[in-house]
Amino acid sequence: MERKPFRKAREPKEFDDVVVSINRVSKTVKGGRRMRFSALVVVGDHKGRVGFGMGKAAEVPDAIKKATEAANKNVFRVQLVDDNRTVPHLAIGKHGASSVMLKPAAPGTGVIAGGAVRSILELAGISDVLSKVIGSRTPVNVVRATFDALESMRTVNQIAKIREKKIADIR
Repeated sequence: MERKPFRKAREPKEFDDVVVSINRVSKTVKGGRRMRFSALVVVGDHKGRVGFGMGKAAEVPDAIKKATEAANKNVFRVQLVDDNRTVPHLAIGKHGASSVMLKPAAPGTGVIAGGAVRSILELAGISDVLSKVIGSRTPVNVVRATFDALESMRTVNQIAKIREKKIADIR
């Protein structure tokens, strides 16, 4: 009887991940410069859960691995409406000199966003949204501003519950 080598069964990953940026950073020491790499990773399940993380290491793969682990610890649920199609209302998120505007869009519009914002919105499972980055376009600040905007989202049901009113009274 022939034996097959033991292979660990790979379980499907809970989250997809996207590397938003990789930066080479250096520290000047007595002997010269120490080069390291900083990675920014966004993770999401395309069903409303998304997170980001940063990692720093001497090698790029190690930095990405650290960032992915940090992102998995940082996951939160995004409030979506219309069968998880779009965001509930216009929101502006800010971080540093970056501001990100997210605006609901009609069905079929698609994700109108660029760079870091697009990857976050796609990993969150949003299919129709308009966005605009205002101010600095530094990837780290844009990601943090986008998360600020997403975390500030509230649905009509949540607002009605907070105000102790009926949904019809709010609309």
